[in-house]
Amino acid sequence: MDLAAFRALEPLCWRAPSAHNTQPWRLDHRGGEVRVGWDPAYALPASDPSGRDLRLSLGAFVETCLIVAADAGLRMRFVADHCADDRRVGWLRPGPHRYDTPFDAAQVLTRRTHRGRFSAGPDATAVAAVDAVARASGGAVRVVPDADLLARLLRVADRWTYADPAVVRELRSWLRLTPAHPAYHADGLTDRCLGLSGREATALRGALAAYPVLRRLGLPRLLAAASGNPLALGGAVLVLVGPPGTDDAGQVEFGRVLTRTWLTLHAAGLAAHPLSQLVDAPAARDALGTLLGVAPQRLLHVTRVGRPVGPAPPSARRTGGVGQGVR
Repeated sequence: MDLAAFRALEPLCWRAPSAHNTQPWRLDHRGGEVRVGWDPAYALPASDPSGRDLRLSLGAFVETCLIVAADAGLRMRFVADHCADDRRVGWLRPGPHRYDTPFDAAQVLTRRTHRGRFSAGPDATAVAAVDAVARASGGAVRVVPDADLLARLLRVADRWTYADPAVVRELRSWLRLTPAHPAYHADGLTDRCLGLSGREATALRGALAAYPVLRRLGLPRLLAAASGNPLALGGAVLVLVGPPGTDDAGQVEFGRVLTRTWLTLHAAGLAAHPLSQLVDAPAARDALGTLLGVAPQRLLHVTRVGRPVGPAPPSARRTGGVGQGVR
């Protein structure tokens, strides 16, 4: 494997998705192999205390690296070697052949998270396609059947999110609600990606700044209500279900599966809007598991899926510690 050629492709690999767009992954070139690890400074210990979203993000990054390398004709394989103490998930090493994937670098580049309006949800063919991707690894993709219950669970999850000062501080640290923010073109969640108008972004900045004073006066409930109901923007909600007993290394593997499902949707002209709070908030997760007849701990990721009405702005990416907006 030509590691110099792969290093040149790394900026494209960073188009992988991550919770709050923290981009926690780190590559360490060591001789003829590349160590895949993470930087704890870019994890989310308050909102992701179990590390589930971190491991999904790392798996998504691994899959993206393999797709990008294969598209460039590089022979690369991933050797899983998860070690939490060493903050490592495995190694990218020379392989006997190119990674076998139906996806390419252009799809990696053009895939977008879309928080806006959908004209339609996924049809049965698209749902069957992503379910087949998950089932190939022992999981499944399920459609949430009860929109009214789901809307109620979203309110529960949003209130849970805004009720915890540590979670709110963490969220605030990753929000980029004005182009004047020094990391606006590097990482985090921008006002554009969140679909906020200038007035809405200013109001949210003010509310979060006042959070320490107003929390006891009901601000968490007001913030949750202000989040609105994304289900009203159309689409269907899909849940990625892992196999029974999925451990930490298994969650990394299902981050790879998650990327394959998102790119399958992208190839069909569909986009995804993560609703991770539904599995972050214990009460919402338990209720969702009951609704689906699935053990709650098997629920790995929830996303609203549909056909976008218009284009979504690209999220920023940080490459090698240097902020580079992808335009």
